[in-house]
Amino acid sequence: MEGEMALLIPIMALCIPFFAIWTKHKQKVAAMQVEATAENTAEKAAQYASHIQKLEDRVQVLERIVTDRGYDVATQIEALRDTRSVDQSDSGTPLNINKQERA
Repeated sequence: MEGEMALLIPIMALCIPFFAIWTKHKQKVAAMQVEATAENTAEKAAQYASHIQKLEDRVQVLERIVTDRGYDVATQIEALRDTRSVDQSDSGTPLNINKQERA
């Protein structure tokens, strides 16, 4: 029993530094992961802010169009509807298929 204990003491003495090195390595890896996550999050936040700014600019343009020329927009929409109905009446295949000549 004493021989085994004499063998375990040096083994334990050698294992403690390895455990300390392993623990320090794990801490460094965790810190690098946190840094990478923070960097990725900051990049995504900047992309979202840019996208939101573009959307806000588009909404401002639309608000300006609606408030400055509200009556003109309604007139233009009605004009588009009128031309669309004319285009639709002259296009397509006729629905009276039964009245066609038969060979």
